[in-house]
Parts: sequence; C-alpha cells; structure tokens
Amino acid sequence: MAHASHQPRRAQLTGTFTAAALAVLCATPALAQRIENSVAVFAALDKVTAKISRLEVPLNQTATFGALKVTPRACYSRAPTEPPKTTTFVEVEETQLDGKEKRIFSGWMFADSPGLNAVEHPVFDVWLTDCAQPRTAAQRPQPAAPGTPGARPLPQQPEPEPFDPDQPRRRRVPR
Repeated sequence: MAHASHQPRRAQLTGTFTAAALAVLCATPALAQRIENSVAVFAALDKVTAKISRLEVPLNQTATFGALKVTPRACYSRAPTEPPKTTTFVEVEETQLDGKEKRIFSGWMFADSPGLNAVEHPVFDVWLTDCAQPRTAAQRPQPAAPGTPGARPLPQQPEPEPFDPDQPRRRRVPR
C-alpha cells in the first residue's frame, strides 16, 4: 500500500519539475528597445593642432571637418534605464588634393567602443560620442521610391555587437 501512495506524489513532482524546466528554457530575455535619433554627435580630433571639435550632424546631412566629410545615416540609442548602447551608421569621405572625394569609412561606430570601428586617417580622428533628438513615429524616414533622384536606401544591415575583450576570439586564417 505504501508503494501506491508514493506514485501520485512522484507524478506530481515530475510534472512540476517539467513545467519549471520548460518555463526556464522557453523564457527569453527582454530586448531593450532601441531609440531612433535624428542627430549623431561626434568628436573630431585634428592631430596636427591637437584641437578636438564637437560635430552635431543631422542624419543624411554632411558636416565637414578639415578634409573629411562626415554623413551619418542612422543613429540609435537606448532608454536611460537600459545599459548604454549608442551606435551610428556613418559614411566618411576625404577630399583629396585634386578635389576628388574618396570614401575612407562606411560602417557602424559604437560610442562605448570608439576604437573598434574607427576612421583611420593620418591627420584626423572622428568617433561617435552620442545620439540626440529622438524621433517620433511621424519623423521616421520612409524608404525612397525606386528611381527617385538622389535617394539613398536606408542601411538595412543588422548592428554588429561590439567586441568583448573578455571573450575568446576566433580568427579565420586564409589557407
């Protein structure tokens, strides 16, 4: 008789354990909501004069710093209650001595890791410091109609995660 009374208890414990395990396995972390901003804020260093300037550049507009032209395409941040993560997709052109422009950088910059994706230039450094002026839904850009003169598509690539120096790196070596 004692054996029969333990079966319902064992089934109840097994069911409870299974439900708890499923709850843990199926739970997903809450994703922090990214905030779209209309202005990217950069710091720019002239290495010759050691002067640092602040550049506040509206999206899809260009600011000139020395021979560089900086054009942010997207700028994202998080709410103040979330861990900071400020990123921008930016294009940087250099005006050469013959007057032609050469793209020297196109990619994501991270405010918390300024050296990760940096503009490499012998005279100037440019890095992201912040995003400003969060956009409302009405201010968000709509995709340009195909064939619209001067229209550039919005960057659709996912944001890469910043490099974590505490994690081991795997490196591909060409063979």
